[in-house]
Amino acid sequence: MRQPLPMALVQAPACPGSDFAEFSSSLEQLVRTSPHVSLVVYPELHLCADLPVGGAAAAMEATAEPLDGPRDRALAELAGDLGIWLAPGTVYERGADNEIFNTVSVYSPQGRRIAYYRKIFPWRPYETTTPGSQFVVFDMAGFGRVGLSICYDAWFPEHARHLAWMGAELVLNLVRTPTVDRAQETVLARATAITNQVFIGSVNAAGPDGLGRSLLVDPEGSVLSEARGDESVVLDATVDLAEVTKVREYGTAGLNRMWSQFHPEDTPLSLPLYGGQITPGTWNSGHGPHASTSGAPAVVAVSAEGSS
Repeated sequence: MRQPLPMALVQAPACPGSDFAEFSSSLEQLVRTSPHVSLVVYPELHLCADLPVGGAAAAMEATAEPLDGPRDRALAELAGDLGIWLAPGTVYERGADNEIFNTVSVYSPQGRRIAYYRKIFPWRPYETTTPGSQFVVFDMAGFGRVGLSICYDAWFPEHARHLAWMGAELVLNLVRTPTVDRAQETVLARATAITNQVFIGSVNAAGPDGLGRSLLVDPEGSVLSEARGDESVVLDATVDLAEVTKVREYGTAGLNRMWSQFHPEDTPLSLPLYGGQITPGTWNSGHGPHASTSGAPAVVAVSAEGSS
């Protein structure tokens, strides 16, 4: 039986990557003051305060670590010690072929990394990280399924649509936006929630690294919690991810049921932009494959046991 998910979206300035003790201390304090919280989420590049938005090549080279490097082990241990689900923001990851990705990992209350996602849509031409190639969702036992997204990914409707198709009920978008387009990103968060009937948690950095305005949106597009400015603040909210099933069954505003649009006997709809098609029999969300398909990014679903 599922239970509501208490979560903390931390709008904070970036923490110097060399000062892991400071990050640990602030997280430990958050858990002490909010012991009910099960999931804690930080912004994009939160452990990289010394880096500019796009990431200077020299700084990226200096701070990038392999996925299973010492930073990863320290974060996993920290999540296990505190008994929480932890998305500590993104970091620069050095791949097997020496490429550098902008990557978010998620750690379980048992102290294990249970999912990682590499940003598919770097903010070009300013960001020079290698694009990822997998859409990623993971299961939080007792709560529901969560999809991962990083900043500029939110500008591409295909991204959230794939996550929702894979069964995501909450999409976490980790952001580091110090530019004027944050106003548009808040609109995108609400629109994405509406068009995919999912919760959206858009977590931006606080000043001076970002313009803030983090927000949590429900599957019908209503803002449940938000930061009005760029101040340091924690959005502490509890959501019931089962609400997604209810909205999809009865419709947004009691009317619109996009995931039930097609009948299996309908004629497939060609999508020349993608060189593919919508196949009615596979349209419904939650029925997406968990393996790659030819010519398209792979999709990955991860199951993990445990809760705080």
